[in-house]
Amino acid sequence: MRIAVAALLAAIVIFIWQAIAHMVLPLGEMGFRLPQNEDVVLQAVSTGLPTPGIYYLPSIDPNKMNDEATVKAWSEKAKKNPYVFAVVNAPPEGDPMSMTPQLIKQFITVFLAALLASYVLAAAAWGFGARVTGSLAFGIFGWLANIVPLWTWYRFPSDFIVGNLIEEGVGWLLGGVAIAWWLGRR
Repeated sequence: MRIAVAALLAAIVIFIWQAIAHMVLPLGEMGFRLPQNEDVVLQAVSTGLPTPGIYYLPSIDPNKMNDEATVKAWSEKAKKNPYVFAVVNAPPEGDPMSMTPQLIKQFITVFLAALLASYVLAAAAWGFGARVTGSLAFGIFGWLANIVPLWTWYRFPSDFIVGNLIEEGVGWLLGGVAIAWWLGRR
């Protein structure tokens, strides 16, 4: 029960921090840009990327990676065109401004992560500072394992990567304070 309460407190703290990072500070939008002509882009997506999925452009058929001519043509195209990483989904059902399902999913996800962190930090015979640092390490680990590869392989903008580092680092540092405080109580 002690671990669950520590996780719940951390999840609340991290969730509030994430709300601040996205709604008050510019962290949640770092790297995002508005298209020059959104209607043209949406029309191109509707016709060129009609199936929900993740698209990476310029693209190459993985089955043709051994075909020298195909790889050379792709390489030339890649040198002359911007890279695009696009997530395409069907339009949402209902009110697109209602974020209740996403907020619930986000809180549950943060709680589960905080539960894992609390379990590990409770098992360690650490004091307050070491537990806070351990929680920060969890946040940086997650960033290194999941966000940095987007920069490495898919050329996500550096400001997006830095914004995520700040969001995760500060969030798990604050969450670590909540975990360490609760676990340190006798």
